[in-house]
Amino acid sequence: MNKNKRLIKILLAVPILLLIPFFGMQFSSEVSWSVFDFLVMGILLVVTGVALELILRKVPNRENRIALIAIILVAFLLIWAELAVGIFGTPFAGS
Repeated sequence: MNKNKRLIKILLAVPILLLIPFFGMQFSSEVSWSVFDFLVMGILLVVTGVALELILRKVPNRENRIALIAIILVAFLLIWAELAVGIFGTPFAGS
């Protein structure tokens, strides 16, 4: 696949993924995101996607690529969980 097409797909996936909580807010009062929440999650998704794209482009060794991708994804999930529910109790959780 063309590398630029992959990057465009990653960047187009971000607003599509952000539509999930947006539509959730329309149907449930339990989903309550502010503009800041959408902004932070959008930045987190873009940074994660671009980091994965850089790894795919620049790391030639398959094993190293897989390890780096796993590290990036675990970091993304930990940051997401911390921002969502504060599992580590940092000030970033907003609680």
